[in-house]
Amino acid sequence: MINQSCQEQFILLGFSDRPRLESILFVFVLVFYLVTLVGNIVIILVSHLDPCLHTPMYFFLTNLSFLDLCFTTSSIPQLLFNLGGQDKTISYTGCAIQLFMFLGLGGTECVLLAVMAYDRFTAICKPLHYSVIMHSQLCWKLVSVAWSVGLLNSLVMSPVTMKLPRCGRCRVRHFLCEMPALIKIACVDTVAVESTVFILSVIIVLAPLALILVSYSYIALAVMRIKSASGRRKAFNTCGSHLTVVSLFYGNIIYMYMQPGHKASQDQGKFLTLFYNLVTPMLNPVIYTLRNKDVKGALKRLVTRK
Repeated sequence: MINQSCQEQFILLGFSDRPRLESILFVFVLVFYLVTLVGNIVIILVSHLDPCLHTPMYFFLTNLSFLDLCFTTSSIPQLLFNLGGQDKTISYTGCAIQLFMFLGLGGTECVLLAVMAYDRFTAICKPLHYSVIMHSQLCWKLVSVAWSVGLLNSLVMSPVTMKLPRCGRCRVRHFLCEMPALIKIACVDTVAVESTVFILSVIIVLAPLALILVSYSYIALAVMRIKSASGRRKAFNTCGSHLTVVSLFYGNIIYMYMQPGHKASQDQGKFLTLFYNLVTPMLNPVIYTLRNKDVKGALKRLVTRK
């Protein structure tokens, strides 16, 4: 009966060991989730409606905002439901869908941030050839590669994780069906699975990060050759927003996935997951808006027009 129940649902313990914290988190998560929705929807609409933003940079930014919307929506509504009541369960199918989306969207964002770094490299290091290199077909191909890598990541890791024997262990010490948390409740040796996770993490996380670092090394050299202070300032402003987003996202991802699963603190894991699943997607529109004159100008034009 216990084994059968685990095939039907899981219990997401989340923050249930801290009832007072749950009430505070409910308000905190709800506000941040609404701000995330509004901020990313605004970025998508502004990039679509303003002709001045019909460039590769904002095409990729629109994809990032859409991805962040899907990323947060894949888990935050379930978290709000669990925080707001006594029922902490999630169906087996719901857990599988949540894991699939989480892995897919996370992998897509890793590659998409590398694509955005390549776009900035081309804009600064090869400005005269930028429009020729970054044509619309290439942009669509690069975005397609990013989404395909995320999909492949999900197709490989989701079935492996969900099929692990659990011997009646249904209590997930997390607020979502995340891969490390599901691996921890398995009742078999998971060394092979964890090794596979580590190898895929190197490919999906570190390979794009290496491309980002190489791109910004060339950008830094190109900026140092710019003689005017205003030119250097403009180049740094162009790349500063993207570098901030990369630092926030990759810092958490590397800590979570680039270490053996049983060595990570469970509390640290939950709060870090909450940070990159909610706070980072909320900050992305703020970072790009506050540091970007084009977006602020587009917002002013749209408001004035209306």
